[in-house]
Amino acid sequence: MRILHTMLRVGDLERSLAFYTEVLGMRLLRRKDYPEGKFTLAFVGYQDESEAAAIELTYNWGVEKYELGTAFGHVAIEVPDAYAACEEIKRRGGNVVREAGPMKGGSTAIAFVQDPDGYKIELIQRKA
Repeated sequence: MRILHTMLRVGDLERSLAFYTEVLGMRLLRRKDYPEGKFTLAFVGYQDESEAAAIELTYNWGVEKYELGTAFGHVAIEVPDAYAACEEIKRRGGNVVREAGPMKGGSTAIAFVQDPDGYKIELIQRKA
């Protein structure tokens, strides 16, 4: 068994695709409209879905906003350098909500960015 994807509901698919591809550097892996169900699915990731998990962005036509609730935490992405990643994300127009630095009670460098719908993405610096 393996994890295939994590699904996030988004209020503006084009805005979310721009964030995940242009700010975080993922690729649009596939996209399909489902007119009978009135929704669109777009899958983004860093590698082909046969090799790594992806993020499924679900846009339900006509729904512009969701309540995030308190159960969902974040999606985590490994980066070579959390400090440099934050600077690049800010340069690309992304929202860094916790600058890179050691995690509380540890030494691993982490940071958090926020996507246009308010979902948090944790950046975890790869250990040398």
